[in-house]
Amino acid sequence: MSASHELLSEVADRLLGIEVEMRRIEVWSSEPPSDEALSSTQPFCIDTLEFTEWLQFVFLARMRVIVERGHSLPSVSGIAPMAEEYFRARPEPGDGLVRELEAMDELLSES
Repeated sequence: MSASHELLSEVADRLLGIEVEMRRIEVWSSEPPSDEALSSTQPFCIDTLEFTEWLQFVFLARMRVIVERGHSLPSVSGIAPMAEEYFRARPEPGDGLVRELEAMDELLSES
């Protein structure tokens, strides 16, 4: 198994871990946001989506395509700090999700 294939496999595992944790803390949505909301040009679609919506419908969706097609991974990811900030003001316990995102950030910074 090549290093890049191994890395893509690790990223795929992390994507699944993020989804599992989002479902566990009940921030996973069965209804996608509108196309208009998804077309925001702001970082994290902060003007149109909740952070967890962006995570599910933008980040996870794009990363799955990258993994499935074997494309190059982004080399920078700073999602965990954004998650920490988001969950600081929320009732849901975001610690597990932040840990999953920290692991993803670390993986991508190594790619």
